[in-house]
Amino acid sequence: MLYATRMLGLFMVLPVFVLYGSEFEGSTPALIGLAIGAYGLSQALLQIPFGALSDRYGRKVMLYIGLVIFFIGSVVSASSDTIYGVIAGRFIQGAGAIAAVIMALLSDLTSVESRTKAMALVGMSIGVSFTLALILGPLVADLGGLRAIFWLTAALALSALLWSFVAIPNPTVKTKHRDNRVFKDQIRDVLRDSELLRLDFGIFVLHFVLTAMFIAIPVSLVNSAGLPSQDHWWLYLLVLVGSFFCMVPLIIVGEKHHKMKMIFCLAILLVLSSAAAMPLAHSQLGWFVVALFIFFMGFNLLEASLPSLVSKISPAGNKGTAMGVYSTGQFVGAFLGGVVGGMLLDLYTETAVYMFSVCLVSLWLLVALTMENPKHQKTMTVFFRENLDSSEVSSLSDELVRLEGVEDAVVVSDGVAYLKVLSTKLDDNALERLKQQYS
Repeated sequence: MLYATRMLGLFMVLPVFVLYGSEFEGSTPALIGLAIGAYGLSQALLQIPFGALSDRYGRKVMLYIGLVIFFIGSVVSASSDTIYGVIAGRFIQGAGAIAAVIMALLSDLTSVESRTKAMALVGMSIGVSFTLALILGPLVADLGGLRAIFWLTAALALSALLWSFVAIPNPTVKTKHRDNRVFKDQIRDVLRDSELLRLDFGIFVLHFVLTAMFIAIPVSLVNSAGLPSQDHWWLYLLVLVGSFFCMVPLIIVGEKHHKMKMIFCLAILLVLSSAAAMPLAHSQLGWFVVALFIFFMGFNLLEASLPSLVSKISPAGNKGTAMGVYSTGQFVGAFLGGVVGGMLLDLYTETAVYMFSVCLVSLWLLVALTMENPKHQKTMTVFFRENLDSSEVSSLSDELVRLEGVEDAVVVSDGVAYLKVLSTKLDDNALERLKQQYS
């Protein structure tokens, strides 16, 4: 609920900002692009500090602070008469960078066995928020312009604050903190992994292109295709729902037949072809809808598969760090996409935005073609005796990685082991003997 409510407020401006931004004094396409992307910059800068502070001062304290900051940013944007005030408000909105805090809180409040499902629900909530935002954004803006969206976002922030106070328990977590050297080593290992870097570059490009394209797409729909802004909601509903149902079979085929690299590259090709087709089709509504449908089909495929690939490729003990770097790339991409897209629209036309996106996605496709096909792995959590000493932890770790089918293993002192395994090759009998030995 918290994640979905917050993202709904942020996403609602995306399909309408470029159309209604002229209501603010001093607005230009370049400044509108900066306003769209400003939240991504503060998000990228503050995700890690907020997460670290939540470890020290508590999850809900930082959650309250982040939601209050988000509320203040929404009010600043809603109350502004100039585009510079809106830019400041958007930056303040992003400064309430509580995504990492929410995920950490979720981890505190769920069992190890149910955590993966809980994380998946958060991912689903983001997709639902994005879909609702593209539909609600044009409807709300038609009633009261961008200010109405910002006031609604402020109200959503207050409701999230109330929800977190009333409905979410406050966990008491005691843990031994890792020292700075270990944390730095984790970041270094993630940044040295070429496969992870390919995926980090991918999420950067995907959100760069998404933000930039939504500076151009509404303009094309109004000026070239002749579709009034108040009618955009039904078009987005049509293409989003349709593309989602067409995406699901491809994901199933990729996972079932171990063809995720092929599906991944196909999705990039869909985004590339749609961006290339939009300048040719933007004067004909029917063909432009087809191009938009192809874009969202590729986007949904990539948005669903990228986190999964990061999880599969990253070492079992470095998943959190890998996802932190991945999220930073996502927010930096959103920021730069808004800035560059706005500048291109200001200096040229929406066609320049599409062509720049084509170049960037083409580079991504070349990078993706060099990636390895992910192994068909799964993550297992195995429970041993809780009071293992340091020598037993070390010995158990060595024995686990020697088991056939175990690709990676992390053992913690409370008797929990996180394994990355090839399920078809795992020696279940040997694993069971280890569980009895360390029980």
